[in-house]
Amino acid sequence: MAVRERFESPGVAASENGRQRRREALVAERPAVPTVAAVICPILPDQRPGLAVRDPGARLEEAVGLAEAIALDVRLRDSFVLRRPVPATLLGAGAVARLKSAIEELGVAVVIIDARLTPVQQRNLERAWNCKVIDRTGLILEIFGERARTHEGTLQVELAALDYQRSRLVRSWTHLERQRGGFGFLGGPGESQLEMDRRLIGERILKIKQELEQVRRTRTLHRAGRKRGALPTVAFVGYTNAGKSTLFNRIAGTDVFAKDLLFATLDPTMRAIRLPSGQRAILSDTVGFIADLPTTLVAAFRATLEEVQEADLIVHVRDVSHPDADQQKADVEAVLLQLGLEDRMAGGEVIEALNKIDLLDPETRAPVEAVAATGAERRRAYVISARTGEGVDALLAAIGERLSAAGRPLEVDIPLSDGATIAWLYRHAEVRDRRDADSMAHFTVALDAEGRARLAARLGREL
Repeated sequence: MAVRERFESPGVAASENGRQRRREALVAERPAVPTVAAVICPILPDQRPGLAVRDPGARLEEAVGLAEAIALDVRLRDSFVLRRPVPATLLGAGAVARLKSAIEELGVAVVIIDARLTPVQQRNLERAWNCKVIDRTGLILEIFGERARTHEGTLQVELAALDYQRSRLVRSWTHLERQRGGFGFLGGPGESQLEMDRRLIGERILKIKQELEQVRRTRTLHRAGRKRGALPTVAFVGYTNAGKSTLFNRIAGTDVFAKDLLFATLDPTMRAIRLPSGQRAILSDTVGFIADLPTTLVAAFRATLEEVQEADLIVHVRDVSHPDADQQKADVEAVLLQLGLEDRMAGGEVIEALNKIDLLDPETRAPVEAVAATGAERRRAYVISARTGEGVDALLAAIGERLSAAGRPLEVDIPLSDGATIAWLYRHAEVRDRRDADSMAHFTVALDAEGRARLAARLGREL
């Protein structure tokens, strides 16, 4: 199936069922034998050991895991330091020649460069190695293209893929024949010239954005309904494969797809739960973050990520058994900052679930437990195992306590003439009581910490 089908005409905006049928057909066309792949992890000058906190070995293993997440058969993996990037190929001439021999010997069909390639670098490497070459962004988009199942998820990933493709179009783009799902960044044998019309891509992007705006409005209405129903929301965030879905399943009693696999979850899931205190809440499982997450994906997933922005409490699920756990934490926090959540992070509305504690040996485990039990991390970090259930009850109790604190009643008087602030209260707070007297409206409301601060700013006084 040619990629052109996505951009043929205004009829390209096919129904969800039509897109799903095409996706299933693509999956059915996959060869029985997995595509042989190579994963190359160049360490750029600012990424050398001692100058960066990310471990090169862990970076390589993560890149291999990404490739294996879409069933590629990784026969060659290599990581090496670049003295300086080469504008034409990123890699030096010696590395290109050395890898060419290994690629030909192993019959590699796809080479994944764990870095960002320019269109020129990608094209030159494909010519040098006579096989398909994709960069980290293309690989992540390919995974997302295969994993999206809901209408919303498909739209979001397609938008990100089109933005990525549009930046790489000249007049035509040489593509290998598609024999997989996803978005065609990977391919099988044979060549075909696919002329990509910028105008048609632009029209498709515009239409997707319009559909996603409708999704955003629908989600906004649902959130407003939950607020009127006094149901607070708890959002799980974290690095991919940190165990969010496993924890979600344990707490919510669901069977959301959870596997030791990068990006096992793509489409967001929400379930109503009852906390040990008896309080009901909405639990939201979101897509995992990753280092160098393409900005196009962050923008495309805006409608979904708004669930994180609007959540009453954010639980950052971390894999403390991972060798790069601290850097993964920094990567997730960088995305949260990108979403404008710095005040909530500083205000204690983000707590940590230190997951996979069962995988640590006693000597490694003791310091983690000590940090979670003392100092600044106390009451902000909770040691758990989503797989065994250890520590989950304590985490749930902490979630209930945080939500109860956010829902403590607040008495506030608003002049009846200040209709804008009264309307703001009904939109952003749980209004439990209202009495009008002497040109004043006397409210009893429940607001989280952020909401209280915003209301105080509107009124110009402390609450």
